[in-house]
Amino acid sequence: MLLGKEKIPLYYQLAEIIIEEIESKGLQENDQIPTERAYCEKYKLSRATVRQAIDYLEKKGYIYKIQGSGTFVSSRRLKQKLLKFYSFTEEMKKQGKIPESKILSFKEIEAGEKISKELNIEKEDKVFELIRLRLADREEIMYEKTYLPIKRFPNLSKKDLLNNSLYGILQSRYKTIFTKAIERFSLGISDEKVAEVLSIVEGTPVIKLQRWTYTGIEIIEYTISSVRGDRFEFEVELEQDQNNRL
Repeated sequence: MLLGKEKIPLYYQLAEIIIEEIESKGLQENDQIPTERAYCEKYKLSRATVRQAIDYLEKKGYIYKIQGSGTFVSSRRLKQKLLKFYSFTEEMKKQGKIPESKILSFKEIEAGEKISKELNIEKEDKVFELIRLRLADREEIMYEKTYLPIKRFPNLSKKDLLNNSLYGILQSRYKTIFTKAIERFSLGISDEKVAEVLSIVEGTPVIKLQRWTYTGIEIIEYTISSVRGDRFEFEVELEQDQNNRL
């Protein structure tokens, strides 16, 4: 039996133990974990309880099952908290991953109807279009298109972006102070281009992320990304308002 946590369901206690075992033993992605019978015998639990714990961990993305072969450690999902400005590069480093950004395209274009609306500029205004592939440990995570008004950031070059982070350049060279960002999430379906870049099957669901970055009331960046939902998750921590209890 599992002791000391009488009010916590047994399956949940076992799930926590399995996660701890995976981490303490340094199990890697695709390593096999013990069988359900082994957990039953080790912790004196019923098969139903163990199966419930395994199913819970599978839904949470910690493990996956192959019929007739066993249960294995899943690829680790990358997690991003959303309560403050964040840098993909810095967040990946915090999670022990090696980040990489590949610039697929960088050019000047006319804003057009959609981008001018998103940046609140004229359709004829010129913008930089920056297209990047974001990777972590050499695995494709995010396909990203960023639009910046040229009037606001003149002389920005691809060479600058090869050696420095975009936000770092905007802050240091252009003295930009980010005051807020709005992000909107939706479920999308990968088209042929996105599927090719992210190394997934066309039609696979992806997270569609739109981001508007402000300095004061001015929108200085609009980014739209396609994110692999099987490799990346976003997290928001909610705190209860003490003056408005649930």
